Amino acid sequence: MYAILETGGKQIKVAVGDTIYVEKLDVNENETYTFDKVLLISDDKLTVGNPYIEGATVKATVVKQGKSKKIIVFKYKAKSNYKRKYGHRQPYTSLTIDAINA
Repeated sequence: MYAILETGGKQIKVAVGDTIYVEKLDVNENETYTFDKVLLISDDKLTVGNPYIEGATVKATVVKQGKSKKIIVFKYKAKSNYKRKYGHRQPYTSLTIDAINA
């Protein structure tokens, strides 16, 4: 059984027991979070929403809040002595999927 849910402007395929990384959610560690924007559920039959399945939820437990690896952004223009370097660390939330309710 798996489901496709929408969070942070992205669509993620999940199954029970999976660990996923999503855009930062305002939830503390070891708390339960419920996704209600479920696009598709597949168990014995395939259920597709229009755009979401009414009454379907995915429950997950927050494992940790963190920041991903730093990316370096370097801008450069030839022959004009223009250089700019900066970095960015994207915050994320790590979740473990507990249940898919259709």
